[in-house]
Amino acid sequence: MSRLTPFARILIVLAIVAGIFFGVKYLFPGVIGGGTDTVTTSEKEIPTTEPTTDTNNSGGTTAPTASFNYTAPEPVNGKLQGVVELGATGFNSFIIRADAQKNWKLEKADYGSSLLYESMTNDADITAGLKNYIADMLAFGVGGKDIHFVISSGAQKVEITKQIIAALKKMSYFVNTVTPQQEGQLALKSVLPASFNDKAFVVDIGSGNTKISWIQGGSVMAKEAYGAKYFQDKITDDAAYQNVSAMSKGIPSSLRGTCFIIGGVPFELAKQVRNGKERFTVLKAPGDYTASGEKQKAGLNIYKAVADATGCQTFVFDWDANFTIGFLLNL
Repeated sequence: MSRLTPFARILIVLAIVAGIFFGVKYLFPGVIGGGTDTVTTSEKEIPTTEPTTDTNNSGGTTAPTASFNYTAPEPVNGKLQGVVELGATGFNSFIIRADAQKNWKLEKADYGSSLLYESMTNDADITAGLKNYIADMLAFGVGGKDIHFVISSGAQKVEITKQIIAALKKMSYFVNTVTPQQEGQLALKSVLPASFNDKAFVVDIGSGNTKISWIQGGSVMAKEAYGAKYFQDKITDDAAYQNVSAMSKGIPSSLRGTCFIIGGVPFELAKQVRNGKERFTVLKAPGDYTASGEKQKAGLNIYKAVADATGCQTFVFDWDANFTIGFLLNL
């Protein structure tokens, strides 16, 4: 290398060093940086929400049940009031404590077996049943003048209702009847929190009819649609779906974020997902339920029609509310 210039010697040395460097990198990639990166487990894993097992239906998995965080105001110096409801499937009774500001709390609820479609349809059984409800309320502390009877709009379509009204009149009780529109308005009064007046609507799925209500321009709007026993009147699922859908489309878009839903079928659906003794239960989507029986199938069809027509994804069932409680609050 004595004939080479100093600069040439430097170039040769650099070439040799470069050759050694890239040779080692090729043969032993782990020795010199630049090979495949090693990622720790904690860096690769992305936390996910574990789905809950659906033990009530098909055995698959669904998204976790949502919760509704709202606490109803307690009545102050409230008074006991009682109401007996004659619905399309029997007697129910409710005792509430309500104050002057219409804050209320459910103190007692009794859901009776069907008196309209089963065996208890004679005058003696009807009178005995009514007296039992009255006696229970008096024993609980409700004054005789604070016990009221309400005939639902669905029950008025059933022939046996006339016998029940006659029995009540013989016992010197006044019978209050309501139209579907009034029933929808009263349902809203009992179930819709004041803070949701401008962002929610109400659905009451009864056996005889469905009531859809909301507040618009300071007034309560209420529409009637087919109830969960529409199949008994030879009405098809598609006809019922279209009927409920048409009524639901009148709800303003600003009110479609939340629906407060009550009624027999929603009660059955809420039982499947209730968390402890919570008052408010968020239902699963209609498609996440498997119907049990014709009535529940029809109720799910109604529920789906409302959900599809409004786009609402949050349906909140209130375990305490009932349109007859709205009747008491409206006195």
